[in-house]
Formats: sequence, C-alpha cells, structure tokens
Amino acid sequence: MKAVHFGAGNIGRGFIGLLLDQSGYEVTFVDVNDEIISSINQHKSYQVHFADETSDAVTVEHISGINSIEDPKAVTNAIIDADIVTTAVGPNILPVIAKAIAKGLVERIDIHREPLAIIACENMIGGSTLLKEYVYQEISETDQEGFDDLFGFPDAAVDRIVPNQTNANLLDVRVEPYYEWVVEKTFIQGELPDIKGITYVEELGPYIERKLFTVNTGHAATAYLGSCHGYETIDEALQGEAVMDTLNGVLQETGQALIEAYGFDAKAHADYIQKIIGRFQNPHISDEVTRVGRGPVRKLGPKDRFVRPASMYLEFTSAAPTYLAKAMAAALRFQNKSDEEAVKLQRMIQKKGPAAAFAEVSGLEQNHPITEAVMLEYEKLR
Repeated sequence: MKAVHFGAGNIGRGFIGLLLDQSGYEVTFVDVNDEIISSINQHKSYQVHFADETSDAVTVEHISGINSIEDPKAVTNAIIDADIVTTAVGPNILPVIAKAIAKGLVERIDIHREPLAIIACENMIGGSTLLKEYVYQEISETDQEGFDDLFGFPDAAVDRIVPNQTNANLLDVRVEPYYEWVVEKTFIQGELPDIKGITYVEELGPYIERKLFTVNTGHAATAYLGSCHGYETIDEALQGEAVMDTLNGVLQETGQALIEAYGFDAKAHADYIQKIIGRFQNPHISDEVTRVGRGPVRKLGPKDRFVRPASMYLEFTSAAPTYLAKAMAAALRFQNKSDEEAVKLQRMIQKKGPAAAFAEVSGLEQNHPITEAVMLEYEKLR
C-alpha cells in the first residue's frame, strides 16, 4: 500500500507518517524543505521518541521524499499510484498544495478509476472540505462530476502535542504518547482505509469541537494567562494556582456548551478535561507560552477556540462566560515581538482601543455581552 503525505514537518513525521508506517503503508513525504526531503531519501528512516518517563522510541521506515518545487511530475505520479493522500501543512498552505493534488487526480482518473481518500489532518474545522474547494477551483466542471464518484475528502480531527524541539538527528521527532485521529466516514468512496489509530465516525462536527474547545482552547488559554503572570512555559504556568483555577473554569464553560450542544456524557467529558489538563502538565513537554500563544488575531476569530464556545455558552445559559472572558482578555494583553499577529493586535489596541480592536477580530459588537465581559476582565489585568 502506498500513501502520499503532504508536509514533512514534526507533525507529519511524528504523527501521521508514523501511523501510516505502522499500518503497512509505504509513505512518500511531499515538502518544499529540501534539507528534510534529502535527509529522508538518504537515511530512509527516522525515530519517533515519546515524551514521557520511559522515553521509548519507534523507528519509521519504508519512506521516501519528493521536493514538490523541484519535481512536480514525481508528485503527480505518486498521487496516481496512491492508496491514500493525507496532509499536515497548516491551513494557509492548503490552497498551495491543492494545485498539485488536482493535477495528480486529473491524470489519475484517466489512467485508472480506483477510489481515493484525501484527508487534511489540520488543526481546523472542515480542513478536508476546504481542501476540496481549493482542488475543485483547479479543475473543470466536467472533471468535477467524475471526481465526486471516486475521490472523497473526509474531514478529520487530529490531536497530538508535538513540542518545539531541536534534535541531533534532523528527522527524529519527539511527541507525547497520547493521540487522537477521528475521521468522518460518510464522504469516503470505497472501503475505509485500514489505518492503525483512526476512529471512524458518522458525524465529525461534535468531535472536532470537543477537541478544539478543550485542547486548543485550554492550551491557548494557559499560554495567554501564563504570559500575563510572567511564566515562560506551559507546565510552569500550570504550577501557578491562578492559572490553573482559570483553566479549570475555562474548560468547565466550554464543557457545558459542548454538553448542551451535542449531548456528551457529563461524567465522560469531565474525565476528558482532566486527561487534557494532565497532558498540559507533562514535564517532558516544555512548550513555551510565546510559541503556543502565537496568532492571537486568528485565535480570537469568530469561529475559533474562544469566541465560538463563548457564544455557545451565552446561547445555552443566557449569560456571558466569566473564565473564557479572562482568557480572551489575557490574549489581548499578549506580547510577542517575534509574532506578526501579536504585534498587529497590540497596534490595533493602541490605535483603536481594546474594545474596538476586540470587536474587529472577534466579529462581535462593542456592546455585545461577551465583549463587555472581556473588557471587564481586561481592565482587571492592568
């Protein structure tokens, strides 16, 4: 079996590539980083180390690499022969790789009519659906009709913490032992890909938002609150009582919204929250708050990890959330001169004031209950 995976970064190698290899696939990594691709082709293997007390490692083999800039034809040929295509490139790169995927699928459909799943394993809602839109922009309407019968773009929810790291071996990567890969099977044509670690579900939306509003919200909240309190890493921040108390409050509020919206079992979700907090506290994963907090403009967006669950909470309880408001206020205070979005947000606040800046990035009115709650907490952080 052959897999084509776009994105040879730490997540691609330490999460998706690992599981594909363990499931019996020969994995071809596609990337623009020539140093990584050359190393993959030279060494033909790398190790994934687990960030826990054991420090166990597994070896990933049966791999090759293609530099998509230098050899686009090889990418096309790989897609023609693939049994599955996956991505872990970041949401902003999806329109870039869509061109290569479209070309490969157009040529594939002329050679053989085997079904193929293309799964975007991105930290976002509806990644595969968005990728499909970008791919279809590159092909004719006639080809689109044939594509729908053969090529599925099932959305996925992925979860594994891969900390910022530098390793002696360029390809080796360190990851937390825990992972979750949930795929919506409704849009898969043909048989479900037999991949170790995937959980197939009928409807993905609840699982995506459970992960996004627990893991991503919690991680970002810890970063912003930790930054305000002067901590440098996530695990250090959670040793502070104030940060831990607020994090618990944030996840209770997002949890209430999720339970009301999707009917999750309250006890099971409470256990899930504690498991997530335990992952953040892992001393073997020392992630800097400045790295986790990057991109505050995007993270304060109307459909992202703070405003969306806050709006759900308001809808179900008729009250603005308190702890989510604290986290969003801390995000407005976030300082990181090396992060373009953090610099942009601070300039917006200086020019327009915090309420107008928050309203612009969140899509909420300045007199909205959530905006008012955030401003109240923002003043307290002075």
